[in-house]
This record gives sequence, structure tokens and C-alpha cells, in this order.
Amino acid sequence: MAKLTDEQKQAITQWAADGATLNDIQARLKEDYSLVYTYFDTRLLVMELGVTLKDKKRDVPAPEPEPEPAASGNASEDPNAAFDDESGDDFASDIPPGGNSNVSVSLDTLAIPGTMVSGKATFSDAVTVSWYLDQQGRLGLRDAPPGYQPPPQDIQSFQLQLQKLLR
Repeated sequence: MAKLTDEQKQAITQWAADGATLNDIQARLKEDYSLVYTYFDTRLLVMELGVTLKDKKRDVPAPEPEPEPAASGNASEDPNAAFDDESGDDFASDIPPGGNSNVSVSLDTLAIPGTMVSGKATFSDAVTVSWYLDQQGRLGLRDAPPGYQPPPQDIQSFQLQLQKLLR
């Protein structure tokens, strides 16, 4: 790497203060001073000088707020409503009325190796799969036919029954 003069160091600092990116600094070094740096070398140079680059604001549209569910007390409208009660009552009402209760979820006595907990689930279309939670808390399905997706109406029932089992 070539040694930079104080003037060049000040120029880099000024460019960064003006909002230049690493690509901009790399290009300006080449154009203004005939210094060819790789992107990585430019990054190291900026770090060595202690220059902080500004984050450019991206034009990302704000997410639209989700519509508020109507307050009717129906658990099928708010999937967490059944778990707001801290009384410790039986969770037999976890399966939303009108939802599909033909989903059965069970817990394995010995978890699949490499998982924290595992079990079996049978959905309303009579497909039985193995489910598991790995060490990062990710839910997964095994032994399902290729490309299988549970029926949409079964997903909430599965989630509620799984929460009930894991409590």
C-alpha cells in the first residue's frame, strides 16, 4: 500500500464526512490521486484512519400496519388470546372454535438427536409428520412427503396444541 500524504488523508476524511461510500472513496483515490486500491484495501485504509462512514438512508417503504382484530373474545381471531390468562387453567379451549380440531400433536419421550424436543403431528388430511425444535428454537418438519404443506386451517391448531404440550 502506498503511503498517503496528509492532504490525501484529509481528503478521505472529508469525502467520508460528505457521505461517500467505500466505492466512492476508492474511485476518488483513483481519479484524483492515481492511487489504485482494492475495495478491501480501501476498507482497511478507512479503518486505519479512524474514519466513520455515514449510513445512507434507503428508500424502504414503511410496513403497513396490520388491521386490528375485532374484539369479540373469539380465540380464533387472536392466536395468543388463550395464553394471556396466567391462572394456569386447563388449556382445553386452546383449539379455536370453528377451527379444525382434527389435528393431533404428540411429544416424543426421547428427542431426536440434535434437537431440544420432538414429536409427531397428524393433520386433517391424514398426513403424519415428525416435528422438532432445534437448539436455535427453529421449528421443523421431518418425514413429510416432498413439498408437503399442512392445510392452512390446521396450522393455527397445530401451533396452539404445540404450545400447550410445551408448557
